[in-house]
Amino acid sequence: MTLSNRLYFFIIAAFATISFMGNCSYKFRDVSIDQDLKTVRVQLLINRAPYVNPQLSANLTEGVKRKILNQTRLSQTNSDNAHFDISGSISDYSVSTSAISDKQEVNNRLTVSVHIVANNTLKNEVKEFDISRNFEFDAKTSLQAAEARLLEEIIRTLSDDIFNRLFSNW
Repeated sequence: MTLSNRLYFFIIAAFATISFMGNCSYKFRDVSIDQDLKTVRVQLLINRAPYVNPQLSANLTEGVKRKILNQTRLSQTNSDNAHFDISGSISDYSVSTSAISDKQEVNNRLTVSVHIVANNTLKNEVKEFDISRNFEFDAKTSLQAAEARLLEEIIRTLSDDIFNRLFSNW
């Protein structure tokens, strides 16, 4: 094979690989939204858990808003006339031991649960559901240090879960 034939073959193979990879990428845009819905209001997710992380409520609310605005065509409103009105509360925020070795705690588990109420005001339909996630951390780490380290992951994970339940029926 000559040098020009090898170069030609390489270019074709590279182009085919890039095209194939581009077509096979997984996207989270497979959302199901009624065409009549134009606006969304995400109300503050109130923290009703026995233990309150003061940063969680506002950060999770903003995470859900960002996810919806970035992944859908809906526009945000603070009006009582929103087509899709989302509210809810943080219902659990608790720590338990998740692993023991030689009669000593090795890992702890932070459990965060959220109750969501989604009201499609145009169809007068209400959807309620609960999301719960566990986050592991070393038992030698204080809760405050674990919270600081895990907060971004908690927000991202719960926002994704809420979004998927709202729009993708996962």
